[in-house]
Amino acid sequence: MRSKAELANLPATLRQIAERAGAAILDVYEGRVALDARQKDDQSPVTAADDAAEAVILAALRELTPDIPVVSEEAAEAGNIPDVSGGRFWLVDPLDGTKEFLSRNDEFTVNIALIEGGCPTAGVVHAPALKKTWLGAGTDTACYAEGDQPPVPIRTRPQPATGAVVAASRRHGDAAAMDDFLADIKVATRVDAGSSLKFCLIASGDADLYPRFGRTMEWDTAAGHAVLLAAGGRVERADDGTPLIYGKAGFENPYFIARGKPAQI
Repeated sequence: MRSKAELANLPATLRQIAERAGAAILDVYEGRVALDARQKDDQSPVTAADDAAEAVILAALRELTPDIPVVSEEAAEAGNIPDVSGGRFWLVDPLDGTKEFLSRNDEFTVNIALIEGGCPTAGVVHAPALKKTWLGAGTDTACYAEGDQPPVPIRTRPQPATGAVVAASRRHGDAAAMDDFLADIKVATRVDAGSSLKFCLIASGDADLYPRFGRTMEWDTAAGHAVLLAAGGRVERADDGTPLIYGKAGFENPYFIARGKPAQI
């Protein structure tokens, strides 16, 4: 699957798959399909939109790469977890930000990422209600598309001398840990954003840091991480500064810091 030609076409293919999943989500969001909201065992919500988007993505990835296993949130939480010991697998969150979806603030996304050797090497983040898509499949390939327009390149920015723009989770995380981390950092402003959009703000040069001191799963972060890497950023463990990796037992992430470029001097 990773020939030069296939790699070049992968972002466009992932965009098409994500947009089809996004259309299924909007059918529910806009009332054409019943919501069917319910609680999972961990008390987080799930809806018909999650299910419909997952069905679209799983079918498309199995056709695209039948030899590459897929770990998808709803399937995994139902106990359907494939063997990923080979090191190459897809990570999917068919509807990241279900609470944002239910609150109708439009900040929910479709996340699809390819993992190779613990690293997210390709990914798409699609925000169907916003009609925005971010893509990346390797160094200097990050791009952004709005509506049906062709994608344009994006890059992280050097952190301004005036201070960092910090992207923060609207609903999750340890506020005290966040305050401790930011105590020695010059902060210009903080912006709240839902789901994986925080990674995309950094990749697009609209933010500089996203510290996450709260529980996340690998499917929550992999696609945004791939886009950020492609834009020149990085994601590190908060405890030791090493790169955040994927394929961990249980698929749960440690606390992490997503970054753009270092501060200007």
